[in-house]
Amino acid sequence: MTDGVVDKSTPLASMTVDIAIPVFNEERALPSCVAALHHFLSERMPFDWTITIVDNASTDGTLLVATELAERWSRVRVMYLAQRGKGHAVRAAWSSSDADVVAYMDVDLSTGLDAAVPLVAALAIGHSDIAIGSRLAPGARAVRGVKRELVSRGYNVLLRLTHGARFRDAQCGFKAARADVVRPLLQRVEDNSWFFDTELLLLAEHNGLRVLEIPVDWVEDLDSRVNVTGTAATNVRGLIRMARTRLSGGAEIAGLPIRSEPRPVHPDAALPGRGAVRLRNLVLFSTIGFMATMTTLVLYTVFRTWWPPLVANPVAMTLSLLFNTEANRRLTFRDRPRRSPALVHVQSLLVFLLYCGFTSGALLVLDVAVDHPSRLAELVVLLASSALGTLGRFALLNTWVFRAHPAVHLPVPRSPEEWTT
Repeated sequence: MTDGVVDKSTPLASMTVDIAIPVFNEERALPSCVAALHHFLSERMPFDWTITIVDNASTDGTLLVATELAERWSRVRVMYLAQRGKGHAVRAAWSSSDADVVAYMDVDLSTGLDAAVPLVAALAIGHSDIAIGSRLAPGARAVRGVKRELVSRGYNVLLRLTHGARFRDAQCGFKAARADVVRPLLQRVEDNSWFFDTELLLLAEHNGLRVLEIPVDWVEDLDSRVNVTGTAATNVRGLIRMARTRLSGGAEIAGLPIRSEPRPVHPDAALPGRGAVRLRNLVLFSTIGFMATMTTLVLYTVFRTWWPPLVANPVAMTLSLLFNTEANRRLTFRDRPRRSPALVHVQSLLVFLLYCGFTSGALLVLDVAVDHPSRLAELVVLLASSALGTLGRFALLNTWVFRAHPAVHLPVPRSPEEWTT
């Protein structure tokens, strides 16, 4: 593209992009947002594009302003919805669009527009299925208040620990998707509000789609009407609902393109022997277990100043359980067949309950055998019982939670004729 004109000789020149802007009572911010986006796309976007303003039942003059902008620029269109909700607006715009790539962005222009071209290009060439702007990816630059920073990071950590998400930032209002891929997903997304983004991404990853993160420059809008704390609480309820959906098998979507996992195919590729793999797994598991145990001991020491041993111990171990399970899933047993993270966490919880009962039982025996045992004695018993319980946990995780598929031995053809039968 030169001077804002698309080069029609390029193979991707026929690709079309539709960028939705959900708005509710944004009559003041909308004109500058659309003008800036329109100018950027005219100068920089190498594909045919459209801007769709989606009015979410505004009660001010937003619809009138949007209509005037559409009359001014032929590439701007307007949708009016009587129902509020960001998710509802994005769903309606994406479902009704005939573009090859659909996207959306927030009206406040918090996200730098420079990320728009790489966001769309990765989808246009078929590299990815969904692309998202990320304020937490390497190379991103974000300016925001402490409260919003802590709530956002805490939510995304919880998302990775409980659902095994591999993306870092679910909430940035800057996303795009291949239209043919996202339409089946939209039919399964239940949320019409702020959890819409998270639910869409979890469904995509669960069904084997590739989600690409693009680092963005992001500056917090101090006039934002988003209730960060209330939205986070709503999202946590959504995560619980999604866990139930995945456990019940309701997250499976037929007909989506599946990207196979890369496998070494070179005949000289050296794979570690079974013994080396087991040793590596044991070392990783022990390292993670040691870190979790130290965390448990520190938390136990703190909680013991308020609670009795049989309360302090389970609470301390519960806080380190999510980290322990997810670290083992991603590191220790990363070569095992992929399973539902929700199912893995449920099974790990059962293993944890056995482990917790064993260590708590050891403390109970100490309390019965010794009158008023010292804190040091409690810690020694807890450390010893944790070490024994860790061996039991490794055995159960290795043979049950992260069990490997049995090896399949295929017959080797002995003659050329057998290769064709």
